[in-house]
Amino acid sequence: MPSGAPTPNFDLLVLGAGPAWSSLPDAAGASYLIRTPATAILLDLGQGSFPRLASTMEPSRLDAVVISHLHPDHFIDLVPLRHYLTYELRPPRRMRVIAPDGLAGRLDALHAEPGFTAVALDLEPHPATPVEIGDLRLEARRVAHTDNSHAVRLSPPDGPGIVYSGDCGRAGDLAPLIRPGDTLLVEASFGVGPVPNGAMHLDAPAIAGLVASTAPGRVLLTHIQDGADPDGAVDIVRRATSGPVRAVRPGDRIDLLPS
Repeated sequence: MPSGAPTPNFDLLVLGAGPAWSSLPDAAGASYLIRTPATAILLDLGQGSFPRLASTMEPSRLDAVVISHLHPDHFIDLVPLRHYLTYELRPPRRMRVIAPDGLAGRLDALHAEPGFTAVALDLEPHPATPVEIGDLRLEARRVAHTDNSHAVRLSPPDGPGIVYSGDCGRAGDLAPLIRPGDTLLVEASFGVGPVPNGAMHLDAPAIAGLVASTAPGRVLLTHIQDGADPDGAVDIVRRATSGPVRAVRPGDRIDLLPS
């Protein structure tokens, strides 16, 4: 972390909030840094997000990177992270990466280099039961999107946590992870909707129904496609909850502790 930066208690820093493509000049793919004074966990590492990570903290100090699913806008900047760990640092470092099966094969094939991933990245599957990473607890749950997509919840020992949807085509899949008071960081790819048939993403009406039945303390909309009316999506979700609702952008820092 740069000298003089405040120490987080439990916060979210949005490194990238973009979908698979964007024409916005400051856009970057999905990437969300969750921090406490003792722990730093990165949720996804999409295109253009590694430089934002490196300007925020020394990347090898991450406790883990969690990849929600195997679409490149959620994992492709593992490539610069792997190079950084291998060539920038002496001695080279390694990184714990929690990800769906098949990630190593995709990165190795991209470079036509068997073993490319294993040089610096220690891959493990999403846990079937909650695990502790530093002073945070990670829970994962399969969601409808690809055949191996996961939403996750990160929480401190006491108090609410944050639930990240990854990409999700069925809002109800997220409900078992959400506790009252949690922050819900949820993709709203198609804004006010509707979602095209077969797209396997969410829109604001689906999120509003989820929020009304689960009572998160705060809702953060992300991964919104260009032209999908983020303000309209926020208005729809806001009508389903008494808590704050907003769309996030790169650079946003959000305190996750209850106010």
